[in-house]
Amino acid sequence: MKHYQVVFEEKRIALFTDTTTDELSIYNSDFKVPILKENEFEVWDSLSILEYVSEQYLSGQGWPADANARAVARSISTEMHSSFFNVRNELPMNCRKEFNGIKLSEGAVSEIERIKELWRRCRSEYGSGGEWLFGKYSIADAMFAPVALRFNGYNIQLDGIEKEYVNSVLAHPAIVEWIEAAKLETEVITEDEIDV
Repeated sequence: MKHYQVVFEEKRIALFTDTTTDELSIYNSDFKVPILKENEFEVWDSLSILEYVSEQYLSGQGWPADANARAVARSISTEMHSSFFNVRNELPMNCRKEFNGIKLSEGAVSEIERIKELWRRCRSEYGSGGEWLFGKYSIADAMFAPVALRFNGYNIQLDGIEKEYVNSVLAHPAIVEWIEAAKLETEVITEDEIDV
């Protein structure tokens, strides 16, 4: 929404605190985040929110215009949404720290290679019009931004296209703002803290 300058107000709810359940109980998301509320209408789940914003505010421009590129963008976005459990578990989201020498399972290594392969394919086949996976910024880039942040924070070895892509994500003004806001947070999610 920030990339396309859709005006919205953000409400931060700290997770895993004494007030989290109460704060989320007023929404119909089964205590899940994120949630988009527009007047009395609610949509939850990141991919559903992105689809809604694309349809309601961007005339569908959240996805690539080319039908083949659009189908691949949807495929990789839903794969990101439903897969890569080892990466999520072994590289928990943490914008406030950097890690070196983390030991990964074979499953996580395989998933990382799959993600890098997807990025290389999208950039090579569809990304000639710009620095994003499909040239122009899309829902697919929003879906993979947390992965790019994880790869950077855990110093995952990247080369060529995938390194350039992560650099583009890190330089995006909305991501810079997101990281700076994360550094100001004081909560610690103990179960997501890892030692290297």
